[in-house]
Amino acid sequence: MAEKKVEKTAIVIGAGVGGVSTAARLAKAGFRVTVVEKNDFTGGRCSLLYHEDYRFDQGPSLLLLPQLFKETYHDLDTTLEKEDVQIVKCEPNYNIWFSDGESFQLSSDAAVMKSEIEKWEGKDGFERYLSFMQESHRHYELSVTHVLRKNFTSLFSMCRPSFLKHVLTLHPLESIYSRASRYFWTDRLRRVFTFGSMYMGMSPFDAPGTYSLLQYTELAEGIWYPKGGFHKLMLDQVIHGLVNIGKRLGVDYRLSTPISSIKMSENGKRATGVLLTDGSSISADVIVCNADLIYAYNNLLPPSNYATSLAKRETSCSSLSFYWALSRQVPELRAHNIFLAEEYQNSFDSIFKEHLIPKDPSFYVNVPSRVDSSAAPDGCDSVVVLVPVGHLLSDDDATHKGNEGGDNKFTQDWPSLIATARKQVLKTVQARTGVDLEPLILHEKTNDPLTWKESFNLDRGAILGLSHSFFNVLSFRPRTKHASIKGLYFVGASTHPGTGVPICLAGGKIVSSQILKDHNMAIPWTNEVQVTKKTGKEMDKLNAPTGLFGWTYRLLIGIVLLCAWLWLYQKALWLDTIQAQPIPWGEEYMHEVPFMEDL
Repeated sequence: MAEKKVEKTAIVIGAGVGGVSTAARLAKAGFRVTVVEKNDFTGGRCSLLYHEDYRFDQGPSLLLLPQLFKETYHDLDTTLEKEDVQIVKCEPNYNIWFSDGESFQLSSDAAVMKSEIEKWEGKDGFERYLSFMQESHRHYELSVTHVLRKNFTSLFSMCRPSFLKHVLTLHPLESIYSRASRYFWTDRLRRVFTFGSMYMGMSPFDAPGTYSLLQYTELAEGIWYPKGGFHKLMLDQVIHGLVNIGKRLGVDYRLSTPISSIKMSENGKRATGVLLTDGSSISADVIVCNADLIYAYNNLLPPSNYATSLAKRETSCSSLSFYWALSRQVPELRAHNIFLAEEYQNSFDSIFKEHLIPKDPSFYVNVPSRVDSSAAPDGCDSVVVLVPVGHLLSDDDATHKGNEGGDNKFTQDWPSLIATARKQVLKTVQARTGVDLEPLILHEKTNDPLTWKESFNLDRGAILGLSHSFFNVLSFRPRTKHASIKGLYFVGASTHPGTGVPICLAGGKIVSSQILKDHNMAIPWTNEVQVTKKTGKEMDKLNAPTGLFGWTYRLLIGIVLLCAWLWLYQKALWLDTIQAQPIPWGEEYMHEVPFMEDL
């Protein structure tokens, strides 16, 4: 009699986008999956807020890299259309407002961009824009191929020849702002093409140049919005679509089910399940943690030096978010609006270096009812305002002033700071658009670093997890698999490949494939299983030879890698010292022009 095959089990902690996509993939591959979620809704930050007939996206309010969404649904044997997920293109992408009342339309329409750019950069400005797009296109394609679709399981992962030969092309040690300055000669357009670093929770003066890929995907593929929001309980929209697919594949969702810890074997070397806060427990062969990574290491796992070091790593910013139900429509505002601070660099330095709320912040205003009428009652608008702010600091940090112009006393009096930010937002919108929103607000809800931390266990209230600075990406970013605890994996914003809804979808595919390889199971979306004929164990193509030769090999690779990164670092420093030349037309455009020889 044939022996009955034992079904493998998995528990996913957290029902954010990384968690629900991983759960569906594992279920498709043959796992019996249980998802435990502390909140009474799925989607994590990709969730909705309601006030009567008004609807607001609590987190992401636009859809980028649409191909990654389509790929995820395709891998699960369906499509966005089959799941009744309707995405609509936003045009223009943004309306960007400057302090002098001027505005700029960012669009995927080349004719619109030509007119807008030549207005500020002269006749050859559009040609330089196309060169910028060419560079950003390379950043995008190389990043998707060599980062979003690859795992970085050790430092040696960065030694892949296919990756190393493209490192210089990705400009990882130059900032987005310095790269944009090579193509745009006015400070105005340098701002237009760098503010997108806010999506990474980083300053454009610190974010690696690689991330101009965000501007590329917006301008080449467009900005999209899912009708019904990113997550609507009665419609199968994006995240909820993945939840429904998972349910059809047998995933068991347990909402309002917080956990107190991850269960370990007696020797502490294997994860065996989760302990719920009510004292009960659930066991499984595999545990996938989609909770905030730093929170998980410091609260769900035994104490460790690594957990302590993670809590000291550079993290993304937080935000003050206002959700306003307006009594009428405000046509002066498009679906996506950016209000840029007059003191652009100082405003970012205040957030990321001083952890303050700038006196004059740059902020984002989303009007979902402009592209989806179901977001507000007829003749009305729902509005979301996101103001980037510094993350929470510990009480023993005596340098934080709370907001610019404050004293030297540590004070994060969020009610006061929210009131100040709200006043500044309303003042700025009125000054630049001529519309006073204050009397139109029928209802208001806010989120601040404290509520982000409480609602989603986000360390320091950082809305986008760990920073994407140079030593927080690739092999330096926390791994998708625990280094010493077997059966424990991670997915989400703070692990590889990084933050953002489409990036977490890519992470779900990476970690699901890794789990299946570790269990010698076929990968349904590739029809592959990498095992050796002799042992049946996973074959890691990056494994070095063993023995004395193996250690020599590792040492040599390590030296080469160190020299390569040091050389890149020196090159980046040299680039920053290059002298600039003035533009020959108009005093308004007398901005610095970087050395153009490398264009």
